[in-house]
Amino acid sequence: MINKILSCDWGTTSFRLRLIDVETCDVLHEVKNFDGVNTAHNEWLATKKNESIRLNFYRSFIQRQIEKLNADVSDVTAVISGMASSTIGMKELPYAKLPFELSGDNLNIEKFEADNFCKNDILLISGLQTNVDVIRGEETLLLGCDINDDALVIFPGTHSKHVIVKDKTAIDFKTYMTGEFFNVLSTHSLLAKSVLKNNDVHEETFIKGVKDGVRNNVLNIAFHVRTNQLFNKYPPEENYHYLSGLLIGSELSEISTSNQKNIVLVCADNLLQQYITALNIINNNQFEIKTINADDALVKAHIKLYHNYTKSTI
Repeated sequence: MINKILSCDWGTTSFRLRLIDVETCDVLHEVKNFDGVNTAHNEWLATKKNESIRLNFYRSFIQRQIEKLNADVSDVTAVISGMASSTIGMKELPYAKLPFELSGDNLNIEKFEADNFCKNDILLISGLQTNVDVIRGEETLLLGCDINDDALVIFPGTHSKHVIVKDKTAIDFKTYMTGEFFNVLSTHSLLAKSVLKNNDVHEETFIKGVKDGVRNNVLNIAFHVRTNQLFNKYPPEENYHYLSGLLIGSELSEISTSNQKNIVLVCADNLLQQYITALNIINNNQFEIKTINADDALVKAHIKLYHNYTKSTI
């Protein structure tokens, strides 16, 4: 019996591959780099080869990443989620539709058998869609969260996702372009000259930004980043965190007027404290906050999907 899988999270700008012990969820070996799907797609376009061999090009790309593990992965299946199933990925898979049961049974999965292009079987995971929105990657994380109560599940990031779960079923979700807006405003807009990127902690300034973001129209209040500099209210280092607070506060503003009782925050360490701080500001004892490490959720989800697929094909 195979007791390992290859867990692969292939995003637009990042690649993470881990050899996992399915019994303990331990990470045995890992490769992490910036060879995202966009990198592979650009390399593919540069070849100017026929679309019919695109899949094998991507599978060869994955094979080279697997070899970097320097581990025995004979007969180990690779479970791949994220942007690999998108229009710029190895093969575009159709989105699954809501409602989405957290068993993961109605998720679209396609298997590719091992051959000379990639020596490991691949299970490619698709995403979810509503009539107006899409997810690729977070649907997999959701499966690893073991959510038993009705909740709003928040996945912070470049495009933050808010998923409503009822009766162990995802019934709706929304995308918030928080991270992308922050990058654009802080590097390419008028506000870029008023902020200075840094990793310091300016909690009071961040909190002020969150409160302003919750209470005001973001298209208006964002200009205050500029006037903060003009009126010498904040130096650029602090203003950077004020802008961060503004956008996160705007993202979370709807929660303060909702009837949510449970918030589940699925997050990596780099954004965890900001979102906890922001949620606590708007909470007013309205809801319970639970945090789940995104890496742990991903590993559990890939193991679950591997077992589900194996059982369904026996």
